[in-house]
Amino acid sequence: MPYSIVAVGTSWGGLSAMRQLLGALPRGFPIPIIVVQHRAKDSDLLLSQLLQDSTDLKVCEIEDKDVLQPGRVHVAPADYHVMLELGFASLTVEGPVRFSRPSIDVTFDSVADTYGPAAIAVVLTGANEDGARGLAQIARRGGRALVQDPKTAEIPIMPQAAIRAVPSAEVVPLDMLAPRLIELSREQSEPRLIEASRDDSKPRLERRPA
Repeated sequence: MPYSIVAVGTSWGGLSAMRQLLGALPRGFPIPIIVVQHRAKDSDLLLSQLLQDSTDLKVCEIEDKDVLQPGRVHVAPADYHVMLELGFASLTVEGPVRFSRPSIDVTFDSVADTYGPAAIAVVLTGANEDGARGLAQIARRGGRALVQDPKTAEIPIMPQAAIRAVPSAEVVPLDMLAPRLIELSREQSEPRLIEASRDDSKPRLERRPA
Protein backbone atom coordinates (compact mmCIF):
# COMPACT_ATOMS: atom_id res chain seq x y z
CA MET A 1 0.00 0.00 0.00
CA PRO A 2 1.18 3.56 -0.57
CA TYR A 3 2.22 5.85 2.25
CA SER A 4 -0.79 7.71 3.61
CA ILE A 5 0.63 10.37 5.96
CA VAL A 6 3.76 12.44 6.52
CA ALA A 7 4.15 13.76 10.09
CA VAL A 8 6.83 16.36 10.78
CA GLY A 9 7.96 17.48 14.23
CA THR A 10 10.21 20.42 15.02
CA SER A 11 10.97 23.10 17.57
CA TRP A 12 13.71 25.74 17.73
CA GLY A 13 14.83 26.61 14.20
CA GLY A 14 11.83 24.85 12.73
CA LEU A 15 10.43 27.75 10.72
CA SER A 16 13.52 28.05 8.57
CA ALA A 17 13.82 24.28 8.19
CA MET A 18 10.14 23.84 7.32
CA ARG A 19 10.24 26.64 4.77
CA GLN A 20 13.15 24.95 3.02
CA LEU A 21 11.56 21.51 3.18
CA LEU A 22 8.06 22.51 2.07
CA GLY A 23 9.38 24.91 -0.54
CA ALA A 24 11.08 22.03 -2.32
CA LEU A 25 7.96 19.85 -2.53
CA PRO A 26 5.85 20.00 -5.72
CA ARG A 27 2.29 21.28 -5.82
CA GLY A 28 1.10 17.76 -6.64
CA PHE A 29 2.73 16.04 -3.66
CA PRO A 30 0.25 13.20 -3.08
CA ILE A 31 0.35 12.70 0.70
CA PRO A 32 -1.17 14.82 3.50
CA ILE A 33 1.44 16.45 5.73
CA ILE A 34 1.00 17.14 9.44
CA VAL A 35 3.34 19.73 10.99
CA VAL A 36 3.80 19.93 14.77
CA GLN A 37 5.93 22.94 15.68
CA HIS A 38 6.45 24.02 19.28
CA ARG A 39 5.00 27.50 19.67
CA ALA A 40 3.71 29.89 22.29
CA LYS A 41 0.15 29.21 23.39
CA ASP A 42 -0.95 32.72 22.43
CA SER A 43 0.64 32.68 18.97
CA ASP A 44 -1.59 33.51 16.01
CA LEU A 45 -1.75 32.27 12.40
CA LEU A 46 1.62 33.80 11.50
CA LEU A 47 3.36 30.40 11.34
CA SER A 48 0.93 29.08 8.72
CA GLN A 49 1.15 32.34 6.77
CA LEU A 50 4.93 32.25 6.70
CA LEU A 51 4.93 28.63 5.58
CA GLN A 52 2.37 29.41 2.88
CA ASP A 53 4.67 32.12 1.52
CA SER A 54 7.34 29.44 1.00
CA THR A 55 5.46 26.64 -0.72
CA ASP A 56 3.07 25.83 -3.57
CA LEU A 57 1.24 23.41 -1.28
CA LYS A 58 -1.88 24.61 0.49
CA VAL A 59 -1.15 25.37 4.17
CA CYS A 60 -3.94 25.38 6.76
CA GLU A 61 -4.17 25.44 10.54
CA ILE A 62 -5.94 22.36 11.87
CA GLU A 63 -9.46 22.64 13.24
CA ASP A 64 -11.14 19.80 15.10
CA LYS A 65 -12.29 16.97 12.78
CA ASP A 66 -10.50 18.44 9.77
CA VAL A 67 -10.27 16.01 6.85
CA LEU A 68 -6.68 15.32 5.79
CA GLN A 69 -6.10 16.08 2.12
CA PRO A 70 -3.29 15.09 -0.26
CA GLY A 71 -0.97 17.94 -1.11
CA ARG A 72 -2.05 19.95 1.93
CA VAL A 73 0.05 20.97 4.92
CA HIS A 74 -1.98 20.72 8.13
CA VAL A 75 -0.35 22.76 10.91
CA ALA A 76 -1.00 22.01 14.59
CA PRO A 77 -2.61 25.06 16.22
CA ALA A 78 -1.14 26.73 19.29
CA ASP A 79 -2.09 25.25 22.66
CA TYR A 80 -3.72 22.05 21.31
CA HIS A 81 -2.46 18.52 20.89
CA VAL A 82 -3.24 16.91 17.53
CA MET A 83 -4.34 13.29 17.26
CA LEU A 84 -5.11 11.45 14.05
CA GLU A 85 -7.73 8.96 13.05
CA LEU A 86 -7.92 7.48 9.59
CA GLY A 87 -8.42 10.43 7.28
CA PHE A 88 -8.96 13.22 9.80
CA ALA A 89 -7.42 15.12 12.73
CA SER A 90 -8.78 15.79 16.20
CA LEU A 91 -7.68 18.35 18.79
CA THR A 92 -7.24 17.78 22.52
CA VAL A 93 -6.81 20.17 25.41
CA GLU A 94 -5.08 17.79 27.82
CA GLY A 95 -2.02 19.03 29.69
CA PRO A 96 1.34 19.73 28.07
CA VAL A 97 3.66 16.79 27.41
CA ARG A 98 7.36 17.52 27.88
CA PHE A 99 6.22 21.08 28.61
CA SER A 100 4.75 21.34 25.11
CA ARG A 101 1.26 21.66 23.66
CA PRO A 102 1.19 20.78 20.84
CA SER A 103 3.43 17.82 21.58
CA ILE A 104 5.24 15.95 18.82
CA ASP A 105 5.16 12.71 20.79
CA VAL A 106 1.37 12.87 21.17
CA THR A 107 0.86 13.25 17.43
CA PHE A 108 3.50 10.68 16.48
CA ASP A 109 2.00 8.11 18.89
CA SER A 110 -1.37 8.67 17.26
CA VAL A 111 0.15 8.35 13.79
CA ALA A 112 1.75 5.04 14.81
CA ASP A 113 -1.54 3.66 16.14
CA THR A 114 -3.61 4.79 13.15
CA TYR A 115 -1.33 4.44 10.14
CA GLY A 116 1.38 1.93 11.16
CA PRO A 117 3.52 0.99 8.14
CA ALA A 118 1.73 3.57 5.95
CA ALA A 119 3.30 6.45 7.95
CA ILE A 120 6.38 8.57 7.31
CA ALA A 121 7.68 10.62 10.24
CA VAL A 122 10.32 13.35 10.10
CA VAL A 123 12.14 14.92 13.05
CA LEU A 124 13.81 18.27 12.40
CA THR A 125 15.81 20.79 14.40
CA GLY A 126 14.83 21.47 18.00
CA ALA A 127 16.01 22.16 21.53
CA ASN A 128 14.47 19.26 23.48
CA GLU A 129 13.77 15.53 23.05
CA ASP A 130 10.07 15.72 22.13
CA GLY A 131 9.35 13.43 19.18
CA ALA A 132 11.99 10.81 19.94
CA ARG A 133 9.66 8.43 21.74
CA GLY A 134 6.90 8.94 19.18
CA LEU A 135 9.32 8.28 16.33
CA ALA A 136 10.27 5.00 18.02
CA GLN A 137 6.57 4.07 18.17
CA ILE A 138 6.19 4.72 14.44
CA ALA A 139 9.30 2.71 13.65
CA ARG A 140 8.11 -0.14 15.85
CA ARG A 141 4.84 -0.25 13.90
CA GLY A 142 6.74 -0.51 10.61
CA GLY A 143 6.55 3.15 9.58
CA ARG A 144 9.37 5.07 7.93
CA ALA A 145 11.55 7.18 10.24
CA LEU A 146 13.53 10.13 8.85
CA VAL A 147 15.71 12.47 10.90
CA GLN A 148 17.39 15.67 9.82
CA ASP A 149 21.16 15.26 9.94
CA PRO A 150 22.10 17.05 13.18
CA LYS A 151 25.04 18.64 11.34
CA THR A 152 22.49 20.60 9.26
CA ALA A 153 20.19 21.48 12.18
CA GLU A 154 20.13 24.91 13.79
CA ILE A 155 19.74 23.15 17.15
CA PRO A 156 20.81 19.46 17.03
CA ILE A 157 19.30 18.25 20.34
CA MET A 158 15.99 17.02 18.90
CA PRO A 159 17.42 15.10 15.92
CA GLN A 160 20.16 13.63 18.11
CA ALA A 161 17.55 12.33 20.56
CA ALA A 162 15.54 10.86 17.66
CA ILE A 163 18.61 9.02 16.37
CA ARG A 164 19.29 7.59 19.82
CA ALA A 165 15.68 6.39 20.03
CA VAL A 166 15.68 4.93 16.50
CA PRO A 167 19.28 4.08 15.55
CA SER A 168 18.15 2.67 12.21
CA ALA A 169 16.32 5.86 11.14
CA GLU A 170 17.39 7.46 7.90
CA VAL A 171 19.58 10.45 8.70
CA VAL A 172 19.18 12.95 5.88
CA PRO A 173 20.64 16.45 5.34
CA LEU A 174 17.98 19.15 5.32
CA ASP A 175 18.38 19.92 1.63
CA MET A 176 17.82 16.25 0.74
CA LEU A 177 14.70 15.65 2.82
CA ALA A 178 12.25 16.91 0.19
CA PRO A 179 13.77 14.75 -2.58
CA ARG A 180 13.62 11.76 -0.23
CA LEU A 181 9.95 12.40 0.56
CA ILE A 182 9.20 12.64 -3.15
CA GLU A 183 10.91 9.27 -3.67
CA LEU A 184 8.95 7.68 -0.84
CA SER A 185 5.67 9.10 -2.15
CA ARG A 186 6.20 6.95 -5.24
CA GLU A 187 6.94 3.78 -3.29
CA GLN A 188 4.73 1.17 -1.71
CA SER A 189 5.03 1.05 2.06
CA GLU A 190 6.13 -2.21 3.65
CA PRO A 191 6.41 -3.15 7.33
CA ARG A 192 10.04 -3.05 8.45
CA LEU A 193 11.84 -4.30 11.51
CA ILE A 194 13.59 -1.20 12.83
CA GLU A 195 15.56 -0.99 16.02
CA ALA A 196 13.85 1.36 18.43
CA SER A 197 13.67 2.19 22.10
CA ARG A 198 11.84 -0.34 24.28
CA ASP A 199 9.97 2.34 26.22
CA ASP A 200 6.34 1.79 25.26
CA SER A 201 4.97 4.42 27.63
CA LYS A 202 2.92 7.17 26.04
CA PRO A 203 0.30 9.67 27.11
CA ARG A 204 -3.35 8.67 27.00
CA LEU A 205 -5.43 11.66 25.97
CA GLU A 206 -9.11 12.30 25.56
CA ARG A 207 -10.28 14.07 22.43
CA ARG A 208 -11.82 17.50 22.66
CA PRO A 209 -15.53 17.30 21.88
CA ALA A 210 -16.39 18.56 18.41
